[in-house]
Amino acid sequence: MVLALLVFAISATLIVAMSRDFNRTYRQGSNIFLATQSDAYLHGAEGLASLALIADADADRRTERRRDDLAEIWAQEASPYPLDEGGWLAGSLEDLQGRFNLNSLARRAEQEEGEPRLTPEQAQFVRLLLVVTEGELGEVEALSITRAIGDWLDEDSNLRPDGAEDDTYVGLTPAYRAANRPMASVSELRAVAGVENDLFQALEPFVTVWPEQPGPLNVHTAPAALLRSLAEDDSLQPLSAADGEALVAYREENGFADLDDLLAHPVFAGRAEGMTQTLTLLGETSDYFQLSARVEVADRNTRLYSVLERKNRQVNVLQRTTGSL
Repeated sequence: MVLALLVFAISATLIVAMSRDFNRTYRQGSNIFLATQSDAYLHGAEGLASLALIADADADRRTERRRDDLAEIWAQEASPYPLDEGGWLAGSLEDLQGRFNLNSLARRAEQEEGEPRLTPEQAQFVRLLLVVTEGELGEVEALSITRAIGDWLDEDSNLRPDGAEDDTYVGLTPAYRAANRPMASVSELRAVAGVENDLFQALEPFVTVWPEQPGPLNVHTAPAALLRSLAEDDSLQPLSAADGEALVAYREENGFADLDDLLAHPVFAGRAEGMTQTLTLLGETSDYFQLSARVEVADRNTRLYSVLERKNRQVNVLQRTTGSL
């Protein structure tokens, strides 16, 4: 009897251990399967986004006029797509050339009578800083941050006036050095001197690092904050909030026929003639987009952010970032 009880106890222990191992293996396999399934759906969202961008390129080719605006198919907000086995898939595209490209701040301005000038990009960024901080940041501080970003981006270690190079960062804990190369992610902005978390959060929706060689700002897709950063070449004061709202409202109702139509808006009355340099920053087309996709499978939510480049009727994925909720 004792021997039988001992055998039973050993068998029960083995069964419990095997059951625990089986459940752990099953959960691991199930998690891998769900993750693979979610990835497949999210890559499908990339395929759908690519089709929309190519269809828009074909439409431009038929009209013989390249233009990208918020009325086109790629810019429409899509409804969540129900999946056969339950759950849903949703995605949206945003024009990255409707944002300010941080890498455009690398170029140094010429000096005039010993005083450093600003490039058109730097002047626009100063105005954008003043817009997103709603007056909490002063012009001097905005200039300092702009030059610090330039020092972070350029290839040398020569300090710009009020900028920040290695000497500023090696004394921090932990210590680090200026990158001295173009930014690969907007998150690098957090490392630049003067960029506190609140400022980063305010700037993030309006800035990008794509394309790697900065292109023109698309006036047909730029949000109000970016439109407010357009002003006379020699002015660091942005347009008012009311002016930004007026431009967006006109664009939504009528659309800008072209850049001349934009400058003909009453907001730019008396300003347009002094915007020669600012005009060099503006365009009407886009080749870089960000896909934001989200899928729910078995009550698990997964996100995908992809940077897409449209070129020669092909769409290439330049960067992917995923995450689970």
